[in-house]
Amino acid sequence: MKSIFAFFLILSTTFFFSQNKTEIYVIGNIHDSVPNYHPQILFGILGKIQPDVLLHEVDSEGMKEYESDKSLKGNEITASNLYKAKFPETIRLPFDFEGRNQYRKDKGMVPTDNLSVKLIDSLYKVKKLAPSEAKRYENFTNTTKELMKIAELSPEHFNNVATDRIAERRQNAQYSGLLKITEKRPEFAKRFVVKPNGEKISYRDGFKLMCGFWDLRNQTMAKNIYKTAETHPGKKIVVLTGFLHRYYLLKELKRINKNTYIIKEFYD
Repeated sequence: MKSIFAFFLILSTTFFFSQNKTEIYVIGNIHDSVPNYHPQILFGILGKIQPDVLLHEVDSEGMKEYESDKSLKGNEITASNLYKAKFPETIRLPFDFEGRNQYRKDKGMVPTDNLSVKLIDSLYKVKKLAPSEAKRYENFTNTTKELMKIAELSPEHFNNVATDRIAERRQNAQYSGLLKITEKRPEFAKRFVVKPNGEKISYRDGFKLMCGFWDLRNQTMAKNIYKTAETHPGKKIVVLTGFLHRYYLLKELKRINKNTYIIKEFYD
């Protein structure tokens, strides 16, 4: 009789804790409204999940702007405002790398990142890249086009394992493949921009810094999500991020999870 009672006690305890497990939903977004993905679609997804906490891909200053600037029209903030109006108790928090934009400018990553890609493109068009370099650039552009096609479909299509793999290939093509071009070719060491402090930085050095920052930023964001899960146990947490970040955040969240949360998809 005691063994039967113990069995049901364990069963009921397991059920209780499984029912109260923190849930994290990482939703990859297209930031601007388009016919196949606009704020009402995201609002509908949030209504289905009914999260307790919304995490936005901004830092603390960006979150203040989100809260105060009613002219913002991006998918995430518009849908978030609609959801917050319906469920006022919803907690909204930032989870991005603190001071992200100024940090990139101060270090010289911006605008050297875009200038470097433009220079690679111009070299490619006049056929000055070596065959191996041209192949790396084509890999980057072709994978980008592949993702752009997927982004024209419903959100389930850019929120799944298959697309995560393509996104990872695309980001690796940029931050590893293109880096090999900028590291080797002399053009990138001979062109400079001036940082806010007046110092010059080469395209080569600025692009290399940006490549490293991709890892640092995503790892920091994952840690911030983890901290939120720790401080809001048993809650439903929705992470609103660009869909190119999704694969990295999911990988990191799974790696650092200490049985703190479960990760779910919005369409499950």
